[in-house]
Amino acid sequence: MSTERELAEHGIEIKHIQTDVDTLMGDMEELKKRLDAIESTLNEIKGGWKVFILIASAGSFLVSWLFNHWMK
Repeated sequence: MSTERELAEHGIEIKHIQTDVDTLMGDMEELKKRLDAIESTLNEIKGGWKVFILIASAGSFLVSWLFNHWMK
């Protein structure tokens, strides 16, 4: 009797563990989708920072040139 009861308890525990694993697998799939979205966004921005640096450099050059000519 004790062995049958233990088997039944283990069976219930296994079902709970399987449910938890299924939930974790769903969460992992959702995380993978989010990571893919983040990666695609970063790929779109990849060249953007270079353009920003170019514009900022050109702006600072213009301001310094105007300031130097204004101070003469």
